[in-house]
Amino acid sequence: MSLSIRSRTLPIFLAFLCMGFGDAVGPFVGLAKEEFHLSNFSASLIAFAGFIMFGLLSVPIGLLQDRKTKKFTLTLGLIIAALGMFIPFFTGLTSFPLFLVTILMLGAGATIMQVAGNPIMRDVSKEGKFSRNLSMAQFVKAIGSMTGPLIPPLAARFFGANWNVVFPVFAVSLVITVILVSLLDAKEQKASEKPASLKSCLSLLGNPFALMMVTGIFLYVGAEVCISSGVPMYLKSEFGVNLKETGIMGTGLFFLALTIGRFAGGVVLNWLNPRKALLGSCILALVPMIILLSCAKSVAVICIFIAGLGCANIFPLIFSITVDKMPERANELSGLMGTAIVGGAFIPPVMGFIADKTSVPVSFLVPSAALVYIFAVAVSCLVSQKKCTSEPAESEPAV
Repeated sequence: MSLSIRSRTLPIFLAFLCMGFGDAVGPFVGLAKEEFHLSNFSASLIAFAGFIMFGLLSVPIGLLQDRKTKKFTLTLGLIIAALGMFIPFFTGLTSFPLFLVTILMLGAGATIMQVAGNPIMRDVSKEGKFSRNLSMAQFVKAIGSMTGPLIPPLAARFFGANWNVVFPVFAVSLVITVILVSLLDAKEQKASEKPASLKSCLSLLGNPFALMMVTGIFLYVGAEVCISSGVPMYLKSEFGVNLKETGIMGTGLFFLALTIGRFAGGVVLNWLNPRKALLGSCILALVPMIILLSCAKSVAVICIFIAGLGCANIFPLIFSITVDKMPERANELSGLMGTAIVGGAFIPPVMGFIADKTSVPVSFLVPSAALVYIFAVAVSCLVSQKKCTSEPAESEPAV
């Protein structure tokens, strides 16, 4: 039994939805901090557990996928994430270490799904529909990202349920997707280029441009996780807002802005220069972060939303600008930038440490500093483009 041609994309779209569950790591930081009575630094280890797998697994899973199939790899990621979601059923999340194991498996599953998701979408798409389907898949992934901050407060408000009700919802979604993917009949295309290897990926770090852009990915992902995990704690420390009620107003608002921004970016980037868009996005994200250092509650909520709009397209813009600059190294760049997502593991603990030593508002200087670097990258990219276009073309030799 196999799915019809028309419905082949449905399991992949659902896989992208499940892939977005990995972004729930950020909202879980504040909830788990209150549940297990953690310090800011200890709570930031949740983000570390969720994102460390991107650094450890991205390239190895890519090599495994080259030897197996994309369907096998995607199914493996879904199963690992689903197993992690079943841990709360047996433990009830009674201990912080077991909760970290749950998040670790969710992060591992999301990493594997991301490695397989983009290329397998090409295999199941009709000719000429890949770009459209991939753009829509990113939008669907953003919807999955919103479930983390939205389900806990809604469950508490309307059903009186604990915030960890989100795990059964994730588990059921993952199991359904595993079943549908297993029925998928995908005619997979083999890459004609030489597959990326760990050695070829690391060799790119000797290229100043590639190193600058990969560092940008590392810092951006770290900044995004810092913001999504820090917003609930910021609202509580500054305005006394209950952490279990900040999902919609705080982190949920940030992820809603990310979703709207990504959809809008897909439209605007049809005519706007990507390098100019990157510069504008950095400004739109950075200014609200500075204002959050000292502002009223109503202004803070607006700043959170605007920051989300600014952050929405930074990752794809850095990625696309880099690949456009070095298209012959696209495979290596993909592996290296996938690994750079590990910034989401290392930057938030720095923010947590500073929050413990000073205050939560001051700790927002950490994602602000990361955005300042990316702003400098955007300026550099724009200046180099103008320099190239202003240089006269070399005259052809006379015949």
